[in-house]
Amino acid sequence: MGDFDLMTKPVIMAETMDPLAPSVNESSFTPSLMNKLRMRFGSGSATPRSMAEGYVEFGEFRAQAPGVKKVGTFAGVFCPVVLSMFSALIFIRMGYLVGNAGTLVTLAQFALAYGIVGFTVMSICAISTNGAVEGGGVYFMISRTLGPEFGGAIGTLFFFANVVSSALCISACTEALVENFGPNGYLVGDSPGLPNGDWYRFLYRSVLNAIGLSVSLAGASLFARTSLAIWVTMVVCLASAFLSFFITTPGMIEKPETNTLINATSFKYTGFSVNTFYENLYPKYGRDYSTSDGELVDFASVFGVLFTGVTGVMAGANMSGELKSPSRSIPLGTLTALFFTALSYIALTFLTAATCSRELLQNNYVYLLPINVWSPFIAVGMLTATFSAGLSNLIGASRVLEALAKDNIFGFILRPMVPRSGNPVLAVIMSWFLVQIGIITGSLNTIAQVNSVLFMTSYFAINLACLGLDLASAPNFRPTFKHFSWLTSLIGLVGCAALIFGLRPAYASAVAFACCSLVVALHLLSPAASEPKWGSLSQALIFHQVRKYLLLLDPRREHVKFWRPQMLLLISSPRQAAPLIDFVNDQKKGGLFVVGHVRVGELDGSGDPLASEHKYWLKLIDHLKVKAFVELSLAESIRSGAAQLTRLAGLGAMKPDTVLLGFRDTATPKDFFRDPTSPYKTEQFDLDSGEIIFPARTSVSTRISASEYVRIITDVLSVKKNICLCRNFHTLDMAAVERRSASLKYIDVWLVELLTPSREEAFSVRALFALQLAAVVRSSRGWQHLRLRVHVVDATPLYADLYLVELESMDSAVERSNPSLSPARPVHERLEELLKLLRISATTHTVSEWPALDDFGQWSETSYDNGTTFSRVPHSYLQKVNHIIKSRCEDGTAVTFVQLPHPPKLPPHATDADEPVCEQYLQVLDDFTKDLSPTILVRGLKSVTSTAL
Repeated sequence: MGDFDLMTKPVIMAETMDPLAPSVNESSFTPSLMNKLRMRFGSGSATPRSMAEGYVEFGEFRAQAPGVKKVGTFAGVFCPVVLSMFSALIFIRMGYLVGNAGTLVTLAQFALAYGIVGFTVMSICAISTNGAVEGGGVYFMISRTLGPEFGGAIGTLFFFANVVSSALCISACTEALVENFGPNGYLVGDSPGLPNGDWYRFLYRSVLNAIGLSVSLAGASLFARTSLAIWVTMVVCLASAFLSFFITTPGMIEKPETNTLINATSFKYTGFSVNTFYENLYPKYGRDYSTSDGELVDFASVFGVLFTGVTGVMAGANMSGELKSPSRSIPLGTLTALFFTALSYIALTFLTAATCSRELLQNNYVYLLPINVWSPFIAVGMLTATFSAGLSNLIGASRVLEALAKDNIFGFILRPMVPRSGNPVLAVIMSWFLVQIGIITGSLNTIAQVNSVLFMTSYFAINLACLGLDLASAPNFRPTFKHFSWLTSLIGLVGCAALIFGLRPAYASAVAFACCSLVVALHLLSPAASEPKWGSLSQALIFHQVRKYLLLLDPRREHVKFWRPQMLLLISSPRQAAPLIDFVNDQKKGGLFVVGHVRVGELDGSGDPLASEHKYWLKLIDHLKVKAFVELSLAESIRSGAAQLTRLAGLGAMKPDTVLLGFRDTATPKDFFRDPTSPYKTEQFDLDSGEIIFPARTSVSTRISASEYVRIITDVLSVKKNICLCRNFHTLDMAAVERRSASLKYIDVWLVELLTPSREEAFSVRALFALQLAAVVRSSRGWQHLRLRVHVVDATPLYADLYLVELESMDSAVERSNPSLSPARPVHERLEELLKLLRISATTHTVSEWPALDDFGQWSETSYDNGTTFSRVPHSYLQKVNHIIKSRCEDGTAVTFVQLPHPPKLPPHATDADEPVCEQYLQVLDDFTKDLSPTILVRGLKSVTSTAL
């Protein structure tokens, strides 16, 4: 079974692809369990989506839709980033920071936050300038770098980060409304103003969220174009705050109505004072009056609120789909916005610390209102900064959700989110709904803690992606932004991880668990994970590491102590060789396994004839669940192709040292892919067009000639590689082996040379190779319950000199001078001692009934070398030997290992006289192994056993 056939197939050439488009492998259906789940998960599409509607890769250039207006760097990146970063911090929480943490710790926290964000921005700039960036912003960058599983998981967390950030900004805007227009608000004085209370605040937040929904539905470009006006308004308000520190005279500032923790009614504004600055220099944590129970403030809670002031750095990247030139605008706009906000925060920190008492800062977070030259300036700044930041995050969340839907990450669950027009209406509505749930929490500082952890997780992923790209040294990673390195990415990555787990270990653990769970779930279920078109950084890193270690693997330093099987299995059709492939996968024992196939043909200049077939071989490996490589050869003859694979398969020191062939016989092959009782049954290789992939041999198929088959064996031996012929493996029931069937009990090894039976054969290199293979099979998972039986004969060698070379080649620790292995001792005692030295658990059996070959006629040493050797082997001798082995197999043998006689010596060039000689040789092998259990005829040339430590 599994012999060689002449196989010819029409050449199918791949379509010529756009040179600017990425290289994409064709995806095809694989009905495994995971793929069935993916199909169910991804079902429900009424009409197939084109590439233009779904997955987009870096560097995939597309024409801009007519009528779609794009925005530039200032309005599209700089303004949204500044507005998102200022958000709730600049006008509403600076007092909270300086009043509790003090000037030094506040500046240190800003330095720490901006350091992490700065390194992350370098990574963002590097990735965004390495190709065309589409909608989805940071998610697009991460997913196109790390692949669908990790990218989808981080993208999902980033989506929720934007949702939480939007909820935070809406809550801050509500707080600003109540402080200004609520009972006794700064802008309404003694008039009633807006009613206050938990439900009223929820109503205000809901109204603000609804307004944000309306603007988002009108289109992100509308917001991007109005962001310039909002930014100008906010800058004017901020400038008034800076001027007020120099203009406003010292005085007492009343406590806000929302502060019910203390009884004091007013606090001192000192103006510029050295004493005030000194008092605010060091940390002195108090209680947070904005929480229901006045929670005690600590370093972690302060940093959690402060970090919300730098999370808006991704606002520009989230607008990538609306930018004229994302790869230029994102780095330039983000870096300038980062510099502008850092200067603003530092200046406000020093001015606040030098003019406001600690009591004022801890008990009035909106202290900028009463000390301003005109309070409406700050009120407008509060409302515009917080509302615009919330709106920016809402739009960003909807764009990430749209990108997840387009990439088919969650299959049919998010498919409705793919817009038919430019604006993702359903994605906006879903984001709005989740923000509506988030604003139920109410407390700005509580939301800020979750928000910071989610954004730091996203920053971690961005730095990880950039670090991996740089370490992988991929030729296509050529960002135009040069101010980064693997070290900056590593510092950003480590900094994010340390801060997340150091400050909020519970939140961090929850996010890490959610991310890992998403990665696993998407790997198993996501339709996108089954499509090979996704580029994955892991493949680039694996290639980089494998290449490095392959170069370190020196073939000159190989030692027999660490030998492991390295197999090349040459097969014609996997349909009839599936059990054999499965068996060799167990036999390799962590070694190399290469499945080889020869196609008879030649290159004609029209393309690679094997290109269209290779993908089916890879699907075969997946279907059989074996750990193997595939090598296909195109040659003028099967022998030539087999020689190519024998010599060239593998790489570096990882090259096969053992070649396995199917046995050349006339048995009717079994199609394991169509047999309803077969565990390998599948329909994926029977195409809808009627074409059958891997057609099985039939009674009319052209078989490989006997001489070519034998010359393949001779070629393998001539290049000093071991050879195995595998027969009757169509009867091997691997499922029965794995379920420990009572009918399968043994693995048999026959250490007997067929034409020269002798007790000394058991101690030769070729016999020990067969013994080692059997021991390896037994040590594999699923075979360990079987017992190893070693069979030998007690006959004196007919030609003693034939074994001299073999014995001298044995391991020095098992040489003949060892007294326990002396030929004077009984063979079974010597063999048991040898097994003990080799640490192989087996029972020994001496076969006394093995016939002597000379009993069947004249037999001489010279007859062994001439061309008539195998024609003179008595048929009755072979029948008796076959009967002896078969009788032992009937005890419950799963697999039998026997010695392969040396092939006949053939002239260098093929002649017509070769065929009958080779037919005689194969006939001997046929009679020898007829009707046995699955049998491997082994001829080893290399010492593979060792008794050394």
